[in-house]
Amino acid sequence: MIKNEIIRLLENKSVRVGVIGLGYVGLPLATEFAGKGLKATGFEVDESKAARINAGESYIGDVESSLIKEMVDAGRLKATTDFDTLKDCDAIIICVPTPLRKTKEPDVSYILAAAEEIQKRLRRGQLVILESTTYPGTTDEVLLPMLEETGLKLDEDFLLAFSPERVDPGNPQFQTHNIPKVVGGVTDDSTEVAAFLYSQIVNEVHSVSSARVAEAAKLLENTFRAVNIGMANEMARLCYALNIDTWEVIRAAATKPFGFMPFYPGPGIGGHCIPLDPHYLSWKARQHGFDSRFIGLAEEVNSRMPEHVVQLIADGLNDDRKSMKGARVLLLGVAYKKDINDVRESPALSIIERLRSKGCDVQYHDPFVSDVRFDDAHAAFTGEPLASIELTDDEIKQADCIVIVTDHTQIDYQRVIDLASLVVDTRNALNGELRKGSAARIVRL
Repeated sequence: MIKNEIIRLLENKSVRVGVIGLGYVGLPLATEFAGKGLKATGFEVDESKAARINAGESYIGDVESSLIKEMVDAGRLKATTDFDTLKDCDAIIICVPTPLRKTKEPDVSYILAAAEEIQKRLRRGQLVILESTTYPGTTDEVLLPMLEETGLKLDEDFLLAFSPERVDPGNPQFQTHNIPKVVGGVTDDSTEVAAFLYSQIVNEVHSVSSARVAEAAKLLENTFRAVNIGMANEMARLCYALNIDTWEVIRAAATKPFGFMPFYPGPGIGGHCIPLDPHYLSWKARQHGFDSRFIGLAEEVNSRMPEHVVQLIADGLNDDRKSMKGARVLLLGVAYKKDINDVRESPALSIIERLRSKGCDVQYHDPFVSDVRFDDAHAAFTGEPLASIELTDDEIKQADCIVIVTDHTQIDYQRVIDLASLVVDTRNALNGELRKGSAARIVRL
């Protein structure tokens, strides 16, 4: 049986693992397999990324270059742009982006492109796993027919499963090996073998009855977060109108030992999951005549937060008898979360665009992001990259307003409030002690 053949390879540590897409998900995954003594090959369309990996250099913050070099030198990790090498892999894992179209419908073109590369080279004895977040049904409705077009049969010749990625960039506590892995195969044999594969690198594997369940579980995880963050953001706007400290309200509610989980407001939501994944679920719901109202409301609230931040800036400047037009506004942080260099879907981009449209002179400082470029969503400023400036005393003093958009830990906030005149804090970066002795006027989300 094909199941037993692949399990035997795993038991002998002779299985060859291929990972398509060496980004925030794929590179840590490939490195984990190599670290456990398996041979891992990463497939990339970006030649520069492949070259950097083969030179022992990491471009992902959660993976140390020293570890990459160790695995490459040991012959257990390599990167390539030659997809013909897929035929040499016993297990192939797809870790490609799944963005949204402008219509906010799922864009599975990267999955299809990866599947086509596999389809051309599929052979008997391979396990294919999709990790890219997608709508329920993708694995068995899209991938399975493509693979069976080769004439090979599921369970007889190859196995197919879905296992959602769970990556939290910049989180030192939870990384690939200690995050439980959900696995759902198109068949029972596929589930069993995929679970056994992941058990080589993670502490806990949770098998479910189907790929559809695993796909839906991933969307539930991030939709849960999006909806609750939306509630926190709506509460923040209400508290601002009522002149109540939002953060104190949340701290008080969080003392309840049951029935409450704290979520916190912010300038908007960013990253590769929360702004996108709920749309995959709501899109699939619409195909079945179901209106997912919670998802729509959360998206509406969260997408308005950059506008609310701009209003806080306008209110702060107005209290200082200053106009938005011509005001010098300095953003601290443009990454979507602290201590990483990822700007995907970052609310900072929307804030910058809105401030610029009102005539503000906008600069930013981010120790992790050297420059930002604006996509079609910010068409008025496309092609105009903005570079991070040095956070000098003069820059802080000359700013009419400083906005803490991302609360990077290495920024000296004491120096900021000692020198600034107005600070808008969207992340609760300025704790009570800092605020007590602040020379700056502080406006909080």
